[in-house]
This record gives sequence, C-alpha cells and structure tokens, in this order.
Amino acid sequence: MAQANAANADRINYLNIGLMLLSCGIALYIPFELFLFAYAVLGPAHYLTEISWLHKRGYFTRGKHDYLLLGGLAVLLFVSAAWSGGGLGQLPATSNVAVFTFLALGSALVLLLTDKAMHRILGLAAVAVLGFSALSTTGFLVVLLATFVPTLIHVYLFTGFFMIYGALKERSRTGYLAFAVFLLCPLICLLIDPRRYTPSASVAVSYFFNFSPMSLSILGIGTPHTRAEGVQAAAAIFESHKGLILMRFIAFAYTYHYLNWFSKTSIIRWHKVGAKRLALIGGLWLASVGTYLYNYSLGYKVLFCLSFMHIYLEFPLNHMSIMGTFREVRSMFGGAPALEPVLAAAAPAKTARRKR
Repeated sequence: MAQANAANADRINYLNIGLMLLSCGIALYIPFELFLFAYAVLGPAHYLTEISWLHKRGYFTRGKHDYLLLGGLAVLLFVSAAWSGGGLGQLPATSNVAVFTFLALGSALVLLLTDKAMHRILGLAAVAVLGFSALSTTGFLVVLLATFVPTLIHVYLFTGFFMIYGALKERSRTGYLAFAVFLLCPLICLLIDPRRYTPSASVAVSYFFNFSPMSLSILGIGTPHTRAEGVQAAAAIFESHKGLILMRFIAFAYTYHYLNWFSKTSIIRWHKVGAKRLALIGGLWLASVGTYLYNYSLGYKVLFCLSFMHIYLEFPLNHMSIMGTFREVRSMFGGAPALEPVLAAAAPAKTARRKR
C-alpha cells in the first residue's frame, strides 16, 4: 500500500513538472491571453471546488463556525464599496482591501492556534488593534496586503510552501524535483525572450482596467490620474521589457496555481462531495465563465467576492503549511518539532465536530 501511494505521488509530481513547463512555455509567448483565460476559466472552478473541499474539512481551524468570520470578512470587503459611496458595482478601495486582508490573515492564525474562548477574544482583539493602527501609518504594508498577498503571494509563495511541505513530509525526491522546477520557471520567464510581443486591443483593455494595479505596483509606477499618465502606464505594462517579463511570471504563477490544484484530485479528492453538490458547482462555474465571456470587467466584479472568500478561507491552511515546512526542516536537522502538537491538534477537533 505504501509503495502504491509513493508511486502515485511520483506520477503526480511528474505531471506537475509537465504542467509547470507547459504553463511557463505558453506564458513566454502569450502571457496576457494566458492569464486572462486562466483567471476567467480555471479560477472560478478552483474557487468553488476548494471552498467545498475546505468546508468538508472544517477549514483546518478549531471551531465549528470559524469559517463565518473569515468568509464574512470577504463579504464585508465587497460591501465596503457601497459604504464608501462607490456602490456595489464598484470594487473596494485599496485601503479597505489591506485592512480586511490583514484581519483575515491574523484571525486565521488565531483560529488555528487556539480553541479557548478567552485566548481567541484576546488574540482577535490584538489583530484588530494592530491592523487598524499599522495600516493607518504604513504605506508599504498597505500595498503588501492589498496588492501582493491576494495575488502573487497567494498563487506563488503559498503554492510553493504547499509543494515543499508535501515533499519534506514524504521525503519525496520527485517532490523536491518538482519544487526545484517551480523555482526555475520564474528564471525562465526572466532569461528567455522568444520574440517581441504585443497583445490585441481587447486583451489589453481587459487586463488594464481590471489588473493593472498589480503590475503597476510591482513596476513601481503610481496609479495614473490623467490620460497622459494612463498612456505611460499602459506603455510600461504592455510595451516595456520589464512589463513583459513581469507578465510572463504572473501568467505562469496563476495558471500553474490552478492546474496544481486540479492535478492532485486523486489525493485531495475534492470531487468526492456527491452528485448534487458537483452539479451545483458545475452550474455556478458555467454561469461564472458565461459572465466573463459576456463582459470581462463585469465577471471580475461579480466574482470578486468569491475570489477573496476562497483566499481568506484558505489562510488557516496557508499558516499550517508554513509552520509545517519549518517543522519538517527542523526535524531533518535533528531539532525538536515544537510545532507538531499545535498542528496535530486540528485533526481531533475536526473529527469531534463531524461526530456531533
């Protein structure tokens, strides 16, 4: 049985190496098109199936209703656009995204580490105080939380921790190889320039009006306020060498993030939820893709809440994988795995909830 599981894990690791190279190869030639396709088609399928899978596993926290706090923060973030006068059809301000992301990230850690009511109250209060005080004075932290955590940190850094944690836990050579290829692909995007590339007008418009803040933040360009500044910003994103290198990496990171999830279906078993739930997920996915096909900006706004909800609900698992990675590294070098009791405590809690 152990040999069969190891062989299956090796097959999946080799599959993921192929998916990484495929994603990276396509990103070299048509990065904007690949990103927009992956975000609109693979993204909603990932959101829906992962939330369903996380729900079945108690969201890897210690309380039965902890997900209401994390999911509720995503809903409040979306509704905050109306509170600020933009209306529900608008997206939340950057400062609001930073505040709610910090609250979700910190709350997820508290909900993972303790199930004692007083400890939770004190921990959540400390997260709230620290968040509102720090984000009111630190511009870098606002950019980090609003722009990078929900995007590249989520799709690349956290994915990397999932991969290396699994490889370390299983002491898998093919897992280490897959992680090495994962680190190599950004270098490929940086060093290989196959040809001059310019996206079509429709592709450029769809990307610029929905995702340009991510590119501009990384390129160190401020938000454009005039037509002239907008033209300069667009040139930096679509015509500059740095902008193209960046877009290749973004397209690779997002596409592989989604493909990595679906490649591990036989291990994760997100599809084992019953015919009715699968049908519901399929229907919602078709509606989501249809909305993007009708109007990409409308799809981005409609799916904004679901996108952030899956990010926030995944934070406890992100924390667990990061702590688990350091625990495994420490154990490899003979140190005591001090965090093991903390992580192991989540399993009995979820089992007890299912029995109730």
